[in-house]
This record gives sequence, structure tokens and C-alpha cells, in this order.
Amino acid sequence: MSSRILIVEDEVQLARLMELELDHEGYAVKVSHNGREALELLKEEEFDLVLLDIMLPEMDGIEVCGRLRKFSDIPVIMVTAKDAVPEKVEALDTGADDYITKPFAIEELLARIRALLRRKEREKREDNNVLLIADLEIDTDKYKVKRADQEVELTKKEFDLLVYLVENQGIVLSREDILSNIWGYDYLGETNIVDVYIRYLRSKIDDPFEQKLIKTVRGVGYVIRDDQE
Repeated sequence: MSSRILIVEDEVQLARLMELELDHEGYAVKVSHNGREALELLKEEEFDLVLLDIMLPEMDGIEVCGRLRKFSDIPVIMVTAKDAVPEKVEALDTGADDYITKPFAIEELLARIRALLRRKEREKREDNNVLLIADLEIDTDKYKVKRADQEVELTKKEFDLLVYLVENQGIVLSREDILSNIWGYDYLGETNIVDVYIRYLRSKIDDPFEQKLIKTVRGVGYVIRDDQE
């Protein structure tokens, strides 16, 4: 589903230009030329981001943002015609997430929109107990794993092992650490069980994909990390 963006801008030509560019990028766009009207729209409808001009009729952008923050944490990019630091500071202190100064390059605006939407999506996933590394996604509530948007079927033990690795991503874990945390301190089975299950995991989340996430640290243990970061 396309992200919904509300443009609040009283310069009709600029609002139309922004609307056309955002529509071309695949966003669902709505436009308001009035601060008070925009605030009512934000109360009544669901949007993913707001582009909010400061100089607006009836209610300026600073006041709109301040009132908006009483009921929503939707990302706000403040659009200002002034390059003065105090105005930018006021916008950020009122609750804006970012600002851009007129005249601006549309490419910069699009980049700022993408960055804020990505951040919001990350925060939403974290709130929903979703672990992420590279293109691997683990939903610990639903017991689901995806790699490159492909669902991966794991056994309970494989899932627990993967979660433990990702929760400690970047940290080299010894076989003893893994054994005690996944199989328990009183485990009396085969001592190479960790290596066996690492092979199982690799066959499902690494082997079918170009980027390998699970690394062996000789003489120490295993680590999961995104070497492309």
C-alpha cells in the first residue's frame, strides 16, 4: 500500500508541483492550502507523513504542528521560506522531525521523505517485536521468519537459535554460550549439537542467498552480522 502524504502549502503552484512529483513517485497525496483545514484532515484521516509550510492562512504551521503532537506522532517535515536558525529551532522544538528551506530541490525533499518513512517503519517493527538484520526479518510474536521477503520455515529450536544470534548481532558467541542459552545448562546430549543446528540454519537462511549472515570465528564460535553495513 502506498504511503499517504498530506501537503499543507498555501502557494498553489508549489503545492501542485509537489503533488505531481510525489504522485509520480507512487505516494498517495492530498493537498490543503489552509492550516486549520489541515489540522481537521489530520484528525479525521490516516496519513503517513505531513509536509507542513510554516506561513499558512488561519493557523500557521508551528501551531498546527504543536496541536498535532497532542494526538499524533506522524512524521512532519516543516517547509520554511526563512533560513533563520531561531525559526528552525522553534519548528523542531514544537515537534517537527525535519525541515527544508525554500527554494529546495525536489530530489532533496524526496530523500528526506524516504528517510523519515524508513525510520517510522523501523520504529513500528521494533514496537511489534520484529528483529531485523540486512534483509532478514524475524517476527517473534508470530513466529515468522522472512529473508528477502521470502518466508522461511524453521523448527522451534532453529527459530530460538536464530533469535539468540540476531539479538546479539555483531557479538561472537561461543558454543558454550549458545548451548547453555538454547539447550540449557543441564543439556547432556551431543556436544556438537550447536554446529549441527548452525548448519541447519545456514541451509535455510544463508545458502539460498548471495549475502551470508552467519559467520564462523575459528576457535571461538559464531556471529551473525551484516558486513554490508
